[in-house]
Parts: sequence; structure tokens; C-alpha cells
Amino acid sequence: MTGKVLVAQGGGPTAVINQSLVGAVLESRKFRSVEKVYGALHGVRGIVDEDFLDLTQETTHNLELVGETPSSGLGSTRDKPDAAYCREIFKVLQAHGIDNFFYIGGNDSSDTVRIVAEEAKKAAYGLRCIHIPKTIDNDLVITDHCPGFPSAARFVAQAFMGANLDNAALPGVYIGVVMGRHAGFLTAAAALGKKFPDDGPHLVYIPERAFDEDRFLADVKATYERYGRCVIAVSEGIADKDGVPIATKLAKEIEHDAHGNVQLGGGALGDLLVEIIKRKLGIKRVRGDTLGYLQRSFVGCVSDVDQREAREVGEKAVQYAMFGDRDGSVTIHRTGWYSVDYHLTPLEDIAGKTKVMPDEFIAENGTDVTDAFRLYLRPLLGRGMPDAFRLRGNRVAKILKQD
Repeated sequence: MTGKVLVAQGGGPTAVINQSLVGAVLESRKFRSVEKVYGALHGVRGIVDEDFLDLTQETTHNLELVGETPSSGLGSTRDKPDAAYCREIFKVLQAHGIDNFFYIGGNDSSDTVRIVAEEAKKAAYGLRCIHIPKTIDNDLVITDHCPGFPSAARFVAQAFMGANLDNAALPGVYIGVVMGRHAGFLTAAAALGKKFPDDGPHLVYIPERAFDEDRFLADVKATYERYGRCVIAVSEGIADKDGVPIATKLAKEIEHDAHGNVQLGGGALGDLLVEIIKRKLGIKRVRGDTLGYLQRSFVGCVSDVDQREAREVGEKAVQYAMFGDRDGSVTIHRTGWYSVDYHLTPLEDIAGKTKVMPDEFIAENGTDVTDAFRLYLRPLLGRGMPDAFRLRGNRVAKILKQD
């Protein structure tokens, strides 16, 4: 590893993506052979626009403060580069004499790194390309989990813990819509907020299982009759048996993002589910929330495990570039209870692939998680998870109101 380094961030921000940035920058600055460390503003868009910051001149103290700050310090982008776009990226890297390219991101970012690496090989240009993982959806293959997911999962678990307490005080039906287009990991994290058997979420709906409206209504009705209330966690990506997103059934106009995906956010799904429960079950007190962007970069709800691992994947990326002789993606591998190791995995094994929740994590009824999932997620949430208690209910005998 010699010459100049370029680091960029892509896709949705997370609570710990800056730890990966700072890890890569500070680790790069340790090597005397590194001349400059640049940061591209707003991801690949900043690269093609040659919009760089010289992070060699940034103080270590301020970098550490940025590392503790959620969201993307360099800014991000939703651009999804094709081959032509990646050729423009490579031209800029070549013009600036970049020798090492680190891109922090999810699935699409890993594919960008793969294409840029191929362009460099075609041109016989000595460019080392390393993908540094992040995504709150936790949908990168091979890696045990993705930096950013544990902190988002911690937020979701705590949010549903609070929603359950509110719902217990004033009973009704509560629906919380959680991010997750194809993978239900983040929605399933809501179950980690449960303490007592009758706590919510009572029902969990994820993209890995087809959503049926009639069965949904039967589930809600049965739960409401059993507990006098019902708390529901729903992934924004739930779809029917034909793969049609449920959210699109309400929208009059279907919007698509830069990647061609149907826009699932904005509250449409929650509004649809609230409306059908009120209309078909006759339950009056039904409320819905869409957690939205709050899940990604919520301040003060960060997993210390997530912070540490996000820093380490940034550091390991630089170490692989320095001491290795190949491109790749840094992956996390669980060893024992609880520790991890890091590997450099070929980019072609990561790019363009999506991981979903395995069957062993999903209860047979399709509306809950298993203990295997709880054991998987709990150590990732970190220290200091809050807890909720209740009064023991030692009732006083009635005098005037006899049964």
C-alpha cells in the first residue's frame, strides 16, 4: 500500500458508518508510504465530480469526534453506477494517482467496487479496491452481520419496548412499520424489546413470508381477543404471494428510486393496515407509525459492539490493502460467545447478492422469531439495554361491585 488513498461512503447513513471512515483514515495515516488520504464528498457522485477533502490535514481529535457522530460525515449518494459510470470513476482515480480505493456501503457499493477493480485490471493500473460493509438491513451475504444493523436493531427494540408500554396503558392496536425491503432482520429486532409473555410485539411480519390479508386480520382479531390489545411490527417490504409489495396497493402513483425499486416509505403501508383493521374488524383505537429515517442515525442509541466493529472493518480494510495482494470485501465471522474475526472475501461473492432471514430464525407461524434469532441478535445490541418492569397486580377485593 503506497501513494494516495481515497475513501467514500455510499447508500443510507448509519449510526456507526463514520467509525469505519475514521478507522480507514487513521489506519492509512500510520503508514509512511501513504502520501495523501482523500475523502470523496457524497460518494461516487463526488468522485466523478472530483469533489474531495484532504483528510491528511484533519486532526486526529476531530476525526475521533466525527467517528462518534452518526450519519455519513462525507455525505452519501443514491447513485447506482453502471459500467459507463464506473469507467468515469476510474478515470478520476487514475488522474489523481489514487492507489487505494475504499468504499463504505452495502450491496450496490460492493458491486461498484467490483466494476472499478475490473476497469483497473483492464488498464493494468495498480489500484487496490476494498469494500467496507455497512447496511442497517443486514442483507450482505457471507458476513455474519453488517455494521450499522446492530445500532438500528437496538433502536427498533427500544422503540417497540416503549410502544408496548404505551399500548398496555391505553389498549388498542398499534402498528410500527420498520425498514427492510427484502430482509426482515431489522423488523424482527422488535422482538428483543419483549420482557413478559404478553408483551408486544405480539405479531411480526417480514418479507420472507408472503403476506395474506385475511390471515393478518385473523391474527389481529385473535390477539386482540386474547390480550385486549395488539402490537404489530411490520416490515415495509412485505409482499403478497405474487411478490407485489403491499404498500403499492394503497398508493395512487407508484414512485421508484434511482435503483428502480418501488418507494416503500412515507407511511402508506401503515395507513393501509390501520384502515383495513378499523373497517373489517371494527376496532376503533388503531394507530400506526412509520419509523422511517429515525432508525438509521438516531443519536444516543448506539451499540458499543457496533461502534467497535465498524471501526475495525475500516482498519482491517487498510491492513488488507497494505499486506494483501487482492481486492475484496471485509466480512465479519462470529467466533465463540461473543467474538468475531475478519476475512477478505472476493467481491464477486458479495456483489449483487441479498441475504434474507434463514428459516431457523422464523417461528413456524410466520409471525414471530425463534430463540435462535434472539441468541444471534442479543450480543450485537451491546451493553446497557434498558429494561421495563410492571406492577405485580396484588388486587384488592371489591366491596360494592360484586361479580
